[in-house]
Amino acid sequence: MCRSAKEYRRLFLFLGCFEYFSLWFHVIYHPKSLLLILLHKITLVCAFLLAFGIGRAQTDWKLKAESGGIKIFMAPVAASRVKALKVECSFDATPAQLVAVILDLDACSEWVYRSKSNILLKRISPAELYYYSEVDIPWPANNRDFIAHLIVKQDKKTKVVVVDAPCVPDLVPEKKDIVRIRQSSGRWTITPVNKTQVKIEYVLVVDPGGSIPAWIVNMFAAKGPMESFKKLKLQLQKPAYRNVHLDFITD
Repeated sequence: MCRSAKEYRRLFLFLGCFEYFSLWFHVIYHPKSLLLILLHKITLVCAFLLAFGIGRAQTDWKLKAESGGIKIFMAPVAASRVKALKVECSFDATPAQLVAVILDLDACSEWVYRSKSNILLKRISPAELYYYSEVDIPWPANNRDFIAHLIVKQDKKTKVVVVDAPCVPDLVPEKKDIVRIRQSSGRWTITPVNKTQVKIEYVLVVDPGGSIPAWIVNMFAAKGPMESFKKLKLQLQKPAYRNVHLDFITD
């Protein structure tokens, strides 16, 4: 679930104190590495602000589109030029079926809007992995790519499943003519309604980076989520996921 603004302020204060003393340590003992340290910390702060923005945006959601039981909301994000996206819907599926689809990287391009390729980089456990993805962007803009860290957790009492997907931009080198997305934070919240239905909330804040025409941004914001979730509904009905069982998910 989204943390409160007060919790984020406390966390930000703690991180700020830690980073202050860490910075001075490098100034005194490792001055040559100072530039690399500063660049790394700037990336961390940007990622934190995106995560903070998701929490702050939760009270300002405005409905932008609705079709077939799928609702698309948008909200401003603090300290960011982008808006947060939220999708709400209910599908006939179990938590395990939905998680299986999300983790099936080979089939992501079948339902994720303009997804060109998805490659597993590292599997930590059945419920945690890192993967690389390239997004097909219409001309004249360059394609985008990102590295996501997928972490699946379930509350054993409520059976609510949360899938976090922060980006890890420097895990692999950047590619020529592809713009690396460096600021992105996504979260799936999957709540069982009964034995055969789940309620889904998906929240995403992403800065595409670089220069990109407004019409492309608007296309991805308005059209992309709706098309993805309509295809996700169909994807869940495929035989490959019909009787799926995951050891780390209790339906």
